[in-house]
Amino acid sequence: MEDLLQIQELRVRFLNAAPDRWAVNGVSLSLRDGEILGLVGESGSGKTVTAMSVSGLLPAGKTEHSGSVRLAGREMLDCPERELRKIQGELLSVVFQEPMTSLDPVRRIGPQVEESLRLHTRLSNRERKARALEAMAQADLPEPEVLYKKYPNQLSGGMLQRVSIAAAIVSRPRLLLADEPTTALDVTIQAQILALLKKLNREQGMGILFISHDLNVVRRLCERVAVMQRGKIVEEGDVEEIFRAPRHEYTRRLIDAIPRRDRKLL
Repeated sequence: MEDLLQIQELRVRFLNAAPDRWAVNGVSLSLRDGEILGLVGESGSGKTVTAMSVSGLLPAGKTEHSGSVRLAGREMLDCPERELRKIQGELLSVVFQEPMTSLDPVRRIGPQVEESLRLHTRLSNRERKARALEAMAQADLPEPEVLYKKYPNQLSGGMLQRVSIAAAIVSRPRLLLADEPTTALDVTIQAQILALLKKLNREQGMGILFISHDLNVVRRLCERVAVMQRGKIVEEGDVEEIFRAPRHEYTRRLIDAIPRRDRKLL
């Protein structure tokens, strides 16, 4: 069976960067239907630019790129905008690090959760609202009917991230691209969001590409992980195997940087 996502020899360079400075430099990666794959690395390693390539969000006219990014057999690089919007409405959704960047502060929650249905389907107002309330319940938001009428500034950070997840899953995508979705949250809420993503993957069979700088978070959620450094994948494999026996020095440094209870504070 064909992989849901296939990235082959992806190279991306921003045109305002030095000619030899590739943000992504020869990345090849695949993700199976229903799999949770982690992409981990420090800031500037190229993981977010890789995610932008997958989601079709590379800034137009500002990058040079080559290689291939195929989602369900469809090429995402240089995809015509009309076709790209259709793919984004049917196959792919994105959850960002800061929910306020994707939520309009002056619009009520409900219509924002419905937005992709309004843009990409012919569902009636009643049908869109029913789907939005269902997605909000699936995202473990309490009292969806009440929250539907609220504004973003009336919700906590953790609740807003759940709203973002509801908006992402309302179209029932095959791939959820989660770009550092727990970084701005405290440890307790972070654990809840990771549990929610696992539940969505299990119940809906949704593939997840999870972007993070935190290898410990990736370990709690993902089955496989790819480690990026300076635009390249330096190690890839089963999460537990990599934790037991990392092959690359950079991966060992990431593991060593994870706080442990048995370490004494200096």
